[in-house]
Amino acid sequence: MSTDPTRMSAHELGAAIRSGELSSAAVTEAHLDRIAEVDGNVNAFLHVDRDAAMEQARAVDTRLAAGEDLGPLAGVPIAHKDLFTTTDMPTTAASRILEGWQPPYDATVSQRLRDAGLVILGKTNMDEFAMGSSTENSAYGVSRNPWDLSRVPGGSSGGSSAAVSAFEAPLATGTDTGGSIRQPAAVCGLVGAKPTYGGSSRYGVIAFASSLDTPGPFGRTVLDTALLHEAFSGHDPRDSTSIDAPVPPVVDAATRADVAGMRIGVVTELDGEGYQPGVMQRFRESVALLESLGATVVNVSCPSFETALSAYYLIAPSECSSNLARFDAMRYGLRVADDGDHGTEDVMSLTRAEGFGPEVKRRIMLGTYALSSGYYDAYYGSAQQVRTLIKRDFEAAFGDVDVLVSPTTPTTAFPLGERAEDPMAMYLADLCTIPTNLAGNAALSVPCGLAPEDGLPVGLQVMAPALADDRTYRVGAAVEAALGQNNGGALLTRDAVAV
Repeated sequence: MSTDPTRMSAHELGAAIRSGELSSAAVTEAHLDRIAEVDGNVNAFLHVDRDAAMEQARAVDTRLAAGEDLGPLAGVPIAHKDLFTTTDMPTTAASRILEGWQPPYDATVSQRLRDAGLVILGKTNMDEFAMGSSTENSAYGVSRNPWDLSRVPGGSSGGSSAAVSAFEAPLATGTDTGGSIRQPAAVCGLVGAKPTYGGSSRYGVIAFASSLDTPGPFGRTVLDTALLHEAFSGHDPRDSTSIDAPVPPVVDAATRADVAGMRIGVVTELDGEGYQPGVMQRFRESVALLESLGATVVNVSCPSFETALSAYYLIAPSECSSNLARFDAMRYGLRVADDGDHGTEDVMSLTRAEGFGPEVKRRIMLGTYALSSGYYDAYYGSAQQVRTLIKRDFEAAFGDVDVLVSPTTPTTAFPLGERAEDPMAMYLADLCTIPTNLAGNAALSVPCGLAPEDGLPVGLQVMAPALADDRTYRVGAAVEAALGQNNGGALLTRDAVAV
């Protein structure tokens, strides 16, 4: 076990804090020092409150000293995506339209982190309103991949993935609407999970696409990720889409690392043209590894997956158009041209023009068009029919196999700016992850090696039925153990890491 707290796993840190071997204050200070050292290059954080974090840490130490029995992550620092409302820190969704906004309430996930004793270091950068796959759409500058600072850390939760990959935090939160946890986890060499839709509360999460948005965890090990998943998930009566069911036994599954007897399906449609050869090489090696560990591997066809990307980019913008109508310059947030010389409609129009970035405007326009009279059935209605076909493909597949696997993303991290002017190329980064969001199922990305072409991380995606999240952790843990990645300090060789 490393003696540097920033290189220890969250599980190790929690155990050391509870035993008194380390104090939460010392662990938190080490991570704050790491942020001060490297975040000028990485830009993972939009807001860090050193004093508040240290106060939280000392409070945990006091409670432990008094003999309180706290949870396994008590005193462990965490980076929190700037899409979750927090009463003690600004929540901007990386948008100028919410610059400096201090929410009057905590998101359920934020409150549950506090209840579990986790120390919130600060809020992380992201694509504005979670719209993007590279964190280049933030109004506050790009985040950079700690493996190679000239490359993207994925998105939209790229600040969170960069923070954990750069050892600025052992854990982070994210949201996954079309792959926004799994894709950045894959390109940053991390574990990232999209829980079953409704398994984690959306209350206090600034909405992008309400039928798709799913809060989830990042970690450097499968067990760390499972512990965080368990800490903030579960039924929430304040979220009308929350599932009133027990959290799947993800922590138990993460400790099993056994796939003997499982049936694993390889999705034939998630392969072929556009996939980086090194990504496919590591994926096929992972499938062979699972077979060698006692799993039965079969090919599975899900034909509707080929239309998932098109359906997603009608459904998500349509819901975005509706959700972002609330940012009207009247109630909170940015307001421009408020000089008495402009009418209400002018103030709204000018504020939205200045406050929203290009990608957000693009999606609002796409969604508004798709929902407009005369086009609704042809676009949004047809996309929802495709969504039903995708759900049926999953149901048929899970009638034959326990989980499905694919690459998490078709390529490794691409250079900053490479796809900035080509929205379609950017959207293709989520080709493998989108079907699970449309169906509402569970999925996880686990590192499965480095691509030989560029030495950058590759992710294996594991998909399971709704409320069978534990199956994804069971497979992920088996891959992690077999590849020797579960040391908590560095999942993959980090000799050439940029920070």
